[in-house]
Amino acid sequence: MSALGRVVRAGVRRRRTQSVAVGLAALVATTCSVLGGSLLVASQDPFDQAFDHQRGAHLTARFDGARASADQLAATAHAPGVAAAAGPYRTVTVDPEPGPGLGMPPGVTMGPMTVAGRGSATVGVDNITLVQGSWPQQPGEVVVDAGYHDQPRGLGGSLRVPGLPGAPTLKVVGLARSVSRTADAWVTPETVAALTAPGSTPGYQMLYRFSDAGSADAMAADRAAVTAAAPAGALTGAQSWLTAKQGSDRNTALFLPFMVAFGLLGMAMSVLVAGNVVAGAVGTATRRIGVLKALGCTPAQVVRAYVAQALVPAAVGTLLGVVVGNALTVPVLATTGSLYGTDTSGLAPWVDVAVAGGTLAAVALVAWAAAARAGRLRTVDALAVGRTAGGTRRDVLAARAAALAARLPLPRPLSLGLAQPFARPARAAGMLAAVLFGTAAAVFAVGMGGTMSWVQEAKTRDAGDVAVHPVRPDGPPGTAPASPVPADRAVVTAALDAQPGTAGYLGNGTEDVTVPGVAGATTVTAFDGDSSRAGYKMVSGRWYRGPGEAVAPSTFLTEASVNLGDQVTFTTHGRAVTVRIVGEVFDPHVQTNELLTDAGSYPPGTAPTPDFWFVKLKPGTDRAGYAAALTAALAPAHMTADTGGPHGSSGSIAALNSLTATLTLLLLVVAGLGVFNTVVLEIRERTRDTGVAKALGMTPAQTVGVVLASVLLTGAVGGAIGLPVGLLLHGLTVPAMGHSAGLNFPPAALDVFGTPALVLLGLGGVPIALLGALLPAVRAARARTVDALRAE
Repeated sequence: MSALGRVVRAGVRRRRTQSVAVGLAALVATTCSVLGGSLLVASQDPFDQAFDHQRGAHLTARFDGARASADQLAATAHAPGVAAAAGPYRTVTVDPEPGPGLGMPPGVTMGPMTVAGRGSATVGVDNITLVQGSWPQQPGEVVVDAGYHDQPRGLGGSLRVPGLPGAPTLKVVGLARSVSRTADAWVTPETVAALTAPGSTPGYQMLYRFSDAGSADAMAADRAAVTAAAPAGALTGAQSWLTAKQGSDRNTALFLPFMVAFGLLGMAMSVLVAGNVVAGAVGTATRRIGVLKALGCTPAQVVRAYVAQALVPAAVGTLLGVVVGNALTVPVLATTGSLYGTDTSGLAPWVDVAVAGGTLAAVALVAWAAAARAGRLRTVDALAVGRTAGGTRRDVLAARAAALAARLPLPRPLSLGLAQPFARPARAAGMLAAVLFGTAAAVFAVGMGGTMSWVQEAKTRDAGDVAVHPVRPDGPPGTAPASPVPADRAVVTAALDAQPGTAGYLGNGTEDVTVPGVAGATTVTAFDGDSSRAGYKMVSGRWYRGPGEAVAPSTFLTEASVNLGDQVTFTTHGRAVTVRIVGEVFDPHVQTNELLTDAGSYPPGTAPTPDFWFVKLKPGTDRAGYAAALTAALAPAHMTADTGGPHGSSGSIAALNSLTATLTLLLLVVAGLGVFNTVVLEIRERTRDTGVAKALGMTPAQTVGVVLASVLLTGAVGGAIGLPVGLLLHGLTVPAMGHSAGLNFPPAALDVFGTPALVLLGLGGVPIALLGALLPAVRAARARTVDALRAE
């Protein structure tokens, strides 16, 4: 080992506490950055890989077959900006029922299925990937999209389509995946005619790829070009690939702003601690630097030695951070690749290399800036360093601060400690920054916890004290569960009205419908009763006030390209229902599409039958007893009542809370170590002064008081500044998280801090500083006076 290597090794060993602080800060920064970078890559790569591999459709357009012919639609392939096109394909929407061999209970109501007639899976645009089975080769065969809501559990079974002449049956011969979600199922072109009701005309579908489709503005222009090229009024709906991409990225994108915020905090802490450690090492080792130069070390070698003393623990922390970051990435992205049939794991080696290199480069840069002073010191000045007071501005400031503190009506140890930060303002500023970032991390963590609790409340929607729902009977062993007996609304409402303690109730029924321009099925929830107690949290607008109005989450508003006040028409079992959107609700558990409306919005007798009731009880009513009595009354109707609503946190919320707690704890430890390091340097420099004070009668308790008082002001100021920084970070991160996940957070999701919590968090810098200084203070109090007086 070279002489310079021995100097570095000796410095790392001698400053173990400082080395641990640098290593931990680098670990936190790297962990957050690796996890955030991996999530960013993983949230885009699976969809992008599948889209490029399948040559996905940038625009899936649906046309009215009565207003446009196949030749007219084929001509739209030459519209401005179109790079490739496929179609037209006949399409029809059917309401299938499971038949024999499908692995589903008979009589189950399946969602509407959009069926397209295509002769091949590979057509140049939207090349469909077969997951199982084969492509339909003859009439009566169907391949179902793997993303269809009621996906068959096996091949070879049949789907019945009642209500059509001959009650056609489709044999399921394959499962496929279309990254563009152009249809729910595909059949041969000849089969579409058999699935079309008499007197109706099937629609057409065209698939387009454009030369410029990378933005919403570009897609709007492309859609306008296609609309202009088609007969007037023929276009009934269009789906942009950007909408499908946004939906695919929601789960992982939710984490990205959160990880970026913690990554920035971690990086700032690692740079701050590394700079403080090196600056402190240079400041307390001036004489040692002079000895090194006298022995032949050049200024550049001295600088490299002190930079290396920071890089060695930083490299260890960075390596551990890469490992931990990747370990956290794997479970978060456990299902991402499988959604699109890709084999990506979400781990990107280039992210590890970039993050590790960036962290070490940042540490090296700040360490070099702090160590440059060591290189500039003249050898003779370093060797002749002493403890005599100088006449610098810093000395004058320290003297004035000490005089002012002495006049305060405080115990002498406390006044001595309060004046100490002014003797080393740069060092005190470093400690203040550590406390500031630690407080900001704590405020951010508390805010995230409050927001996630608000989100969980929005997910659970405590709409009643008792829930009434059908009983699902048990089938024979080894068979699929039997279907529940349909609810009888009249029987249920009569039992509720007769049951003592009932204050009110709300029923709801759901069904899947189709909305032009929206991929897949849209779930409509029709409420029967006073729905103002449904428990949904509003983002904007208002809750609907009667039939003909509806509310929806932002996921639906985005995909349907509608705003508040617009009308939406959905089709259910051949009937068209039009509602006006009057409000946006926050509904994070729904990653598809949803509409919430009054049952009266439907034509009489056509609304979905309620199968679930929320019951509010009168004050003082025993919930368990009420539920038991109601269950007994509803037993003949095969209904049951229980008091258990949805409880617990979802997986994503639990993961966010766990990550928040872990990373915040690490940042608080790093902040405490930053204070610890600064206090250790101060005590070492004042060892002789402490010995003199002890010789004059200062007790160990008073020594501890001096040290703790020296960080009290810094901790208070750091906490006061850290509070608004943490609030700002929370206020920027939460909306960004919602935007990434396709959600809008209302102000109530951000206003989660009460006045007592703000006061406690504002004072949080004080315990961080005191805890960081406690151990050095105790060690200083225990030091022998004679040893302190001998210190040089």
